[in-house]
Amino acid sequence: MSAGYAPSSDAKSPFDSSRSIALVGLSGSGKSSVAPILASRLGYGPAVDLDRVIEAMFSRTIAEIFAEDGETRFREFESDALREALMGGPVVIATGGGAVLDRGNRAMLRGPDVRVVWLRGSPGRLAERLADTTEARPLIQGDYAFALQRLSEEREALYQEVSDYIVDVDGLDVRSVVDEVERVLR
Repeated sequence: MSAGYAPSSDAKSPFDSSRSIALVGLSGSGKSSVAPILASRLGYGPAVDLDRVIEAMFSRTIAEIFAEDGETRFREFESDALREALMGGPVVIATGGGAVLDRGNRAMLRGPDVRVVWLRGSPGRLAERLADTTEARPLIQGDYAFALQRLSEEREALYQEVSDYIVDVDGLDVRSVVDEVERVLR
């Protein structure tokens, strides 16, 4: 599917700057890179990267939080960070790849004052992007393509559930993804 509108049973009104924008998608899809550029272009304040917020709150990396507290506790931190980001007024949010796993997070993302854009990429292409990164990703170790394929199968329906728009990122650089996101939002 190419970039465009993702059918939803409860269609939302068109873009306006009073609504938050949340980016969802697998690791490597570009959420953290796209969010600040998009926020700047659309005249929002600084973008919120949920993973960076959590790391700052606990003075530990996401990998350390996973190792020391477990995924369940991390997901609680993630939910708290999402809730707080959405309470702060219109903002562009880069969610973590697994934020959609929590039912409460999905409900927040489906709220009337949030537009959700799924940055969708094929697991193989996303694995290529991640091959050059040094950031530890607790759920993607070893064979990136295999791990991302598994996560894609697990999360695809959840991304679809929360998304108002889908932008396919394969073969696009960050600026091109931002252009596409801006196009579908307007």
